[in-house]
Amino acid sequence: MTGLKLSKLAATVATAVLLTTEAMAQGDAKQQPVASAGPVKRLIVVSLEDRKLALVEDGRVKKVYTVAVGKPSTPSPVGTFTIERRVANPTYRHDGKTVLPGPGNPVGTRWMGLSIHGYGIHGTNQPKSIGKAASHGCIRMSRTDLEEFYDMVAVGDTVELVGQRNAETAQLFGDGPNPAAPAAQAVRTAIAASPAANPSPSSNGQSGASANPAASAIAVLLAMR
Repeated sequence: MTGLKLSKLAATVATAVLLTTEAMAQGDAKQQPVASAGPVKRLIVVSLEDRKLALVEDGRVKKVYTVAVGKPSTPSPVGTFTIERRVANPTYRHDGKTVLPGPGNPVGTRWMGLSIHGYGIHGTNQPKSIGKAASHGCIRMSRTDLEEFYDMVAVGDTVELVGQRNAETAQLFGDGPNPAAPAAQAVRTAIAASPAANPSPSSNGQSGASANPAASAIAVLLAMR
C-alpha cells in the first residue's frame, strides 16, 4: 500500500473517531438532568383591616381570599410568623371539649398552626362569619378556599399579619376607604391651618380659598409629597 493511500486511510479513521466522539458527547448532554430552579419563596399576607389574605409566590400574587379575623375582644395577633404544622381533618380540643372531624368542627377541614401558640389559619362551622371580625383571633376561611389554599402552602412558609393598612396591603388588595382617610384628613387639616384658609376678602367679595379650593388642595398635596 502506497504512502498516499495510507495517509487517506488515516484521515478517514480520524474523521470517524471524531464523529463518534461528538455523537457520544451529544448523547451524554441529552441525558444531563435539568438544573432545579430552586424552592418557591412563599409569603402569606393577611390584612386584618381588609379581611383579606394574599398568597404571594416569588414576588407575584397567586391568589387573594376573603377571610374572617379576630373580633375586637379577641383580636388577631400582629406580626410575622411561620406555618409550623398542617393537619387535614383535625380534631378540635379546647377547655376539655373534643370535637371530631365533621360538619360541626369549629376549625373545619384543615388547620395550619402558626409559630405563635394557639393561633392558626383554619376553616369554620360558621360560614357567615367570613369577611367579618368574628373569630377568637385565628384566621378563618371558607371550606372551598381553605382546602385550595392548604394544598398550595407548606410548613415553614412566612405569614405576615398586618394590623393597619400600609403601602404593601394597598398594593396587594387595592386602596379601600380607610387608607385614603388619613391622607384626606391631612389635606383638610393642612388647608385649615394654611394662611389661604382665612385670607382677606378679594375684590369680588370672595376669599381666595373659596374661589379656588381645588387649587389649594392640590398645592397642599404637592407640598406633602
